[in-house]
Amino acid sequence: MSIRLVKPRITAEAQDVTIPVMPNIASILKAEISRVARKEVRNETAALKKAVSAYRGDIAQLKRHVKELEAKLSRLGNSSPKKPTGLVLEDSAEGFRFSAKGLASHRKRLNLSAADCGLLLGASDQSVYKWEDGKVRPRAKHLPAIAALRTLTKKSAADLVKSLRQTA
Repeated sequence: MSIRLVKPRITAEAQDVTIPVMPNIASILKAEISRVARKEVRNETAALKKAVSAYRGDIAQLKRHVKELEAKLSRLGNSSPKKPTGLVLEDSAEGFRFSAKGLASHRKRLNLSAADCGLLLGASDQSVYKWEDGKVRPRAKHLPAIAALRTLTKKSAADLVKSLRQTA
């Protein structure tokens, strides 16, 4: 028996037929690995994105809390007396009537500058000027010190100013 090789005949009809190409296993494997890797990375980053969002919310809440505490601190800082007064304050300054001319005359009698008088009263020199001009009235916390100013002598006022300047 002999085997005879025959060449296949290609007709016009057979030329339109496409032969499927065998896929390359390496490219399929590479595509599948990259798909699975993207899926894993997506899962990991989703958890991280959730955590970042929570952290941002916590940071914003902490910033609001800090701002609130700073506002409270500034209110407390403004309400406390700025400087200690050098005069012995009497709690009973109820009968004391404030007079702008009287304050100016006592300050001149004691030979005090507005800054020194303010140091004794626990106020600024500008406050003393405004009180003397009658533009504003002193607050209630300053009235006992103003009343105590009447009882001072030049020497005692000078000694008090000197001691207050040394401590400040």
